[in-house]
Amino acid sequence: MEGKKHILTEEGLKKYEEELEYLKVEKRQELAQKLKEARAQGDLSENAEYDAAKDEQRDVEARIVELENLLKNAELVANEDVDKKKVGIGCKVKILDIEYNEECEYKIVGSTEADSLKGKISNESPVGKALIGAKKGDVVEVETQAGIIKYKVLSLQVAK
Repeated sequence: MEGKKHILTEEGLKKYEEELEYLKVEKRQELAQKLKEARAQGDLSENAEYDAAKDEQRDVEARIVELENLLKNAELVANEDVDKKKVGIGCKVKILDIEYNEECEYKIVGSTEADSLKGKISNESPVGKALIGAKKGDVVEVETQAGIIKYKVLSLQVAK
C-alpha cells in the first residue's frame, strides 16, 4: 500500500480516520485488558484466551499500520472540487442499462472505497472507467465478458 496514491472522497477519509482513532484508543485498551485478564489465569503456554488476544492484537496493529499508510498517501477529492457537469470521482450518477431498460445509481469513488453492495464503484472498474468524463445524456459502452453493454447517463450530482 505504501507509495500508491489512494483517492478518497471526504466521506471515505472521515470513515478511515474514525476507524484509525477507534483502533488506537478504544480497541488497544480493550485488548490490553483482555491480555491482562488472560495472563492472570496463569500458565500462558496452554492459555487459549491469551493466544486469541495476542492474535487479535496482531491483527489490530496490522490494520493500524495499513490505515496509517493509506491516510499518509491519501489524495482527497473534495466535494467543491467535483465537476457538476461531468462524471468524476465524488459524483453520484444515475444510469440506464439500454438493453434491459434498468436504472442503476452509483457513487464513483477511488478503488480504496469501492463497495458494490453499497453502490460505490471504483473509477478503475470497467463501468467506472467508462463513465468518467461522461455528461448527462451521453451513452457509454462497457466491454464485458458477455459483450458490450451500453449505459445512458440520466443524471449526476455531487455525492453527499
